Amino acid sequence: MASQRVTIELSDTIFRQLARIAEVTQQSLETLAAQSIVGNLPPFPENAPAEIQTELLQLQTLSIDELLKVAQAQVDSNQGGRHQRLLEKNQVSQLTSAEQQELAELRTHMDRLMLRKAYAWSVLRWRGYRMPTLEELPVS
Repeated sequence: MASQRVTIELSDTIFRQLARIAEVTQQSLETLAAQSIVGNLPPFPENAPAEIQTELLQLQTLSIDELLKVAQAQVDSNQGGRHQRLLEKNQVSQLTSAEQQELAELRTHMDRLMLRKAYAWSVLRWRGYRMPTLEELPVS
């Protein structure tokens, strides 16, 4: 695999921490630094559906406050309730073609919301924002 050289300046504190971890784990500074970079980059959305990839990448340009709004977005209660009713009806009887279409659209909408939320959290983490615990997340 081809590689490129990048020169970065680190504070003495960060350099000493990196050097200590490299020593303890018997890894080179270069390997540890590259591993740290790779492990902290937000995922590239190439595995997401094509129609949302650009939208996900644009999340990287948002402010922390804007990202938090995306990350904390909730499914509209009317849509969520309708989705749940259609899922339950689908378990016990056949949905009409209109209901099947509606269920598919609701599922796509919710999947898209969840992808946006997850990607927003990954960008927030990348920027050093502390991730909330499960107990700190809002319950809908």
